[in-house]
Amino acid sequence: MPAKNMVHLTINGKPATVPEGTLVVNAAKMIGIDIPVFCYHPKMEPVGMCRQCLVEIGRPVIDRATGKPVLEDDGSPKIQFSGRLEISCATQVSEGMVVLSNSEKAVRGHKDILEFLLTSHPLDCPVCDKGGECPLQNLTMRHGPGTSRFLYDEKCHLSKKYPLGELIILDRERCIQCGRCVRYLANIVDEPVLCFQERGRSLQIFTDSQPGFDSIFSGNTTDICPVGALTTVDFRFGARPWELCATASICPHCPVGCNLAINERREARSDGDIVIKRIMPRQNESVNEIWICDKGRFAYHYAESKERLKQPLVRREGELVEIGWDEVLSYVAENFKHAGKSLFTLTSGRLSNEDLFTLSELNNGLGGKSALYTHMAGGDLVAQLGVGKGTNLSDLGKETAILVVACDLHQEAPIWWSRVKQAADRGAHLVVANPRRTRLDRYASQVIRYPYGSEAATILAMVNALSAKQNFPKAPKFQGDAGVLKSAAEAIYSAENLIIFYGSEGLGLEGSQALAQACANLLVVTNHVRKVNNGLVGVWSRANDQGAWEIGFRPLPNLSEAFKQYEAIYIAGADPVADDPSLAETLRNAGFVVVQDLFLTETARLADVVLPVQPFTEREGTYTNGERRVQRFYPGVVRNEFWPDYAVTAAICKLVGLNVESAPLRIFSKLAARVPAFKELTYPLLAQVTEQWPIVGREEVYYGGTLYANHQGLGAQLALPSQVPSLAWPALPEVNHPEDTLLAVPVTILYDHGQLVFRSTLLHQRIPQTLVRLNPADANRLGFSDGSRVKLQLNGSPLEALLNLDDGVPEGIVVVPRSLGIPLYSPSVVELQGA
Repeated sequence: MPAKNMVHLTINGKPATVPEGTLVVNAAKMIGIDIPVFCYHPKMEPVGMCRQCLVEIGRPVIDRATGKPVLEDDGSPKIQFSGRLEISCATQVSEGMVVLSNSEKAVRGHKDILEFLLTSHPLDCPVCDKGGECPLQNLTMRHGPGTSRFLYDEKCHLSKKYPLGELIILDRERCIQCGRCVRYLANIVDEPVLCFQERGRSLQIFTDSQPGFDSIFSGNTTDICPVGALTTVDFRFGARPWELCATASICPHCPVGCNLAINERREARSDGDIVIKRIMPRQNESVNEIWICDKGRFAYHYAESKERLKQPLVRREGELVEIGWDEVLSYVAENFKHAGKSLFTLTSGRLSNEDLFTLSELNNGLGGKSALYTHMAGGDLVAQLGVGKGTNLSDLGKETAILVVACDLHQEAPIWWSRVKQAADRGAHLVVANPRRTRLDRYASQVIRYPYGSEAATILAMVNALSAKQNFPKAPKFQGDAGVLKSAAEAIYSAENLIIFYGSEGLGLEGSQALAQACANLLVVTNHVRKVNNGLVGVWSRANDQGAWEIGFRPLPNLSEAFKQYEAIYIAGADPVADDPSLAETLRNAGFVVVQDLFLTETARLADVVLPVQPFTEREGTYTNGERRVQRFYPGVVRNEFWPDYAVTAAICKLVGLNVESAPLRIFSKLAARVPAFKELTYPLLAQVTEQWPIVGREEVYYGGTLYANHQGLGAQLALPSQVPSLAWPALPEVNHPEDTLLAVPVTILYDHGQLVFRSTLLHQRIPQTLVRLNPADANRLGFSDGSRVKLQLNGSPLEALLNLDDGVPEGIVVVPRSLGIPLYSPSVVELQGA
């Protein structure tokens, strides 16, 4: 992007040089001067509602004849101040401007506005949840009047503890009508479920959605609320901010890798143990900026579940009974050593890089076989063509094309959805390719529709459209609007940058691998490789799936055969039986089965040994996100009775005679030495930070909100191999969809029935009932209505569900969420009957 001209000005006598177009309030922030604000937020456009940021502004007097500044006797420009105070949040800097935020006139303005805001504000600071991090309280202490001229009885009294939904509570009389929450939801994430009603002193916030506050980003409004009007139900009256410690962590729920701060403290009611009080965002402008979704904010409660395993279990006389660590580890090691090459290890992207590498050391040391538990492939191509170092979605604008194919980012990676939506708002050319309507469609420059099963063929058709003069095999005929496809391909070709997000909607391993290869071909043909803000991103279902691919784990198409073939089976961080109950009988009859998990999952119930481990809140390690950024997380709660996965595996390794590391720093150092992509990465490198904009922190919370600045590390992206892979034409999977039948296709939803969400009871109202979607035309033909209870037969497995009619679903298709205990990995013909 072209460099902006620089503007010179002074603020409170301090010189500043800032880019043209900078707002005065931001210019002051850049040189360490805080101008008080309420309605303004650096992530939102200014509205100038509260007037708290009033300043005196003087501008050079310009001679109309010469167009040059008029000079004083001493040679300095003559400055003329306006007769009134101006709002610094909506005024752009100009050359030679003089700003005074500490003059007598400006200070009086701050005081008057604060006094006006306090006319109807309740005097409940001693019990308000925002106490200690309340901008209104802090600014009143700094700028406000020492006494109030208003009587308590004359204040406007409104309802308190008003539930906007099951997650957020509103205290209406505390609200100062700054509009931050309304504007954030409407403008940044386009979920306008909060509005103003009434006028004057009766102006109030209300939710107009059903269910209440129906947004997956609702928690962010509590961070940017400058008073105690909006609070989360799990933190309300829970603690004071000054009592809390903050631990840096990474969200474990999706491939974005949002930076978190775990707030914890010791509590008497927990017998002096450290407990988590809340999860907050931690700034990383290259990953999640300053936001997190509600799943990342609230789902951590699974770690507090009373259903967590407390001791290792061993099967005796058909029952799982508790056993000591020393005894159980010796028992496992003895069986694994005996199995040797007949050891099969199954793991998932729920585990950290350190866990995965230690598992690979065990498996390789004994000569066994390992596999990654996932329904999505293509991580090997992301490792070759991932986004270049320095990529930041916040930098994408008119010069960039973004292709999102076979995924619903709003449900699968919410923060990516928000950032891609904002890139489109800035002018990026967004192409969305999906058989059904998704929430990203409304921001797309082009929407491509194709039949389920034609994902790879559609992208290959785009490659062919750009490669007419080259000798490429012809892709199957595109089954959609060829004009839209050609136009999208040409826009992608001419764009300076191209980022492709590919997913697994309606796809299994074979289909997603073919799609990833097609996307790789498109990047190579258009020369959008090895550059900043260019590359391939996999929309994985777990936080560290890409890390598993980088370390060398690969999925198997047939787990049942593997369970039959191997003498010992080691399953860590995966629950295949819950997703496919048909595997239960195979696993029950398998050899020696060890399951390593937090809960007694459906898979663990069939094991010979169950080993309990720690959640992310109690341990340290690293994850590799979908953009191949390695980020470190730390333990918020220390519980010595539980072990992290890597420690359990390392103990087994040592008992079978393998020399492995058991400390995470040493494990990571060994990993970096062994895996080329991790070369030169170290824990100190991951802990490095650079200055970020906007400048946020705990010193003042009125500017950016109550989120945390990042002092623990921004992470580092993995290196790309030096050689660009050659084009390859993938085999295209066939989808069997006979006429007059329904095809069930699997999709990923945000609040699913997985262990980490379902164990968080706070989110139970957000987890939908078993729900399948069908086009109204199909429902009418079959005699169903919206809300009907239906029975499905999928691959021999029955499922009862509620029917939701959705005209965005293609005819002949039934959209079925994953994690429902049915073996649906790719499109499959389904029978639909009334329940």
